[in-house]
Amino acid sequence: MILDDLVALRRRIHQHPEVGLHLPRTQAAVLEALDGLPLEITVGAGLSSVVAVLRGVLQGSTEQGPTVLLRGDMDGLPIMEDSGEPFAATTGTMHACGHDLHVAGLVGAARLLSARKSELAGNVVFMFQPGEEGPGGALPMIEEGVLDAAGAAVDAAFGIHVTGLYNKGLFVSKAGPAWAGNSVLNVTVHGRGGHGSSPWMSVDPVTVAAEIVMALQSYTTRRINVFDPVVITVGELHAGTASNVIPSTARLVASVRTLSHASLEQLAVELPRLVAGVADAHGCTADVSFQPEYPVTVNDPDMWDHAKTTLGGMYGADRVFERPNPIMGAEDFSYVLERVPGCFIQLGARPDDVPAEDAPSNHSAVVRFDDSVLGDQAAALAELAVVALTKLAVSLP
Repeated sequence: MILDDLVALRRRIHQHPEVGLHLPRTQAAVLEALDGLPLEITVGAGLSSVVAVLRGVLQGSTEQGPTVLLRGDMDGLPIMEDSGEPFAATTGTMHACGHDLHVAGLVGAARLLSARKSELAGNVVFMFQPGEEGPGGALPMIEEGVLDAAGAAVDAAFGIHVTGLYNKGLFVSKAGPAWAGNSVLNVTVHGRGGHGSSPWMSVDPVTVAAEIVMALQSYTTRRINVFDPVVITVGELHAGTASNVIPSTARLVASVRTLSHASLEQLAVELPRLVAGVADAHGCTADVSFQPEYPVTVNDPDMWDHAKTTLGGMYGADRVFERPNPIMGAEDFSYVLERVPGCFIQLGARPDDVPAEDAPSNHSAVVRFDDSVLGDQAAALAELAVVALTKLAVSLP
């Protein structure tokens, strides 16, 4: 059965996660899984991507037809796995975000659609992408031509991302901004080091860095429109080498999540100014960089309606949930959706033995995903493509 094959592929990939843009072992597993299908396959020049094109011919038509892109990301995270799974990784890296399921689900969609080639009113591009967790693989794949891989521009794009927070088999998304954009704030505070017993003879950058951390949180409550939310999380704070030494520098790195270009532009100007002002007030200086990474993931309203109708017809309306608000996680599939109308959807994969109130989020060392959802994931991607191609073939000139 195809589900058994997909589960085996997922678990094989899960045991050997790779991080970043270069995933040779994962890429080889994908190529092996696609072998024998009627696909035109290319691999990335600057990253371990795989692009496969399926050319459909509906009722003998020889026209080019529209093109739909389906995406699955492939990379893991630098996390020591503590899930207890019998196929858990032991390498200090982990598929804690479910990308192993994304790979297997997209392979499943490729198999299903290859068997239905005669029903396709156009082409399907399968985008196997590394680097989603950083430094970002979608943009390099776009630059290498994934959106034109079929010989014409992609007309619609879909991706499905598993989550351990929702009930198994539940499809979740919304129209408009669905996932936040992410930027990184890097700060190095420069003071003057000295002996811990006499701080007045030094300029302590540690207390200044601590004040900056709190100032960033105050800023979000007083300078940001509450109807256009921003999340600033300081995830790194580094200073000092001994308890009795005042260091000369302190460093912090923050993740900045936004939902609009307006808030991004405001933060890019005001956060460096805020940091510099706090440092100057205490006799320090600060090196500050504000670097946008992933833009906001925006679902096309028509494509979300298409997804709701298609998935509801397949699995029942109770299996499709329209989330009222965006989530503040970020995704570089946003680069595709900036260029192509499409939709990014979550799929619940919480195991039955994990209570909802205790479910760990993605990126947790203990998170587990129920890979029985792979059949639904593969079929959903395939049907989204089939129906979209049929609609696009009618609407396109």
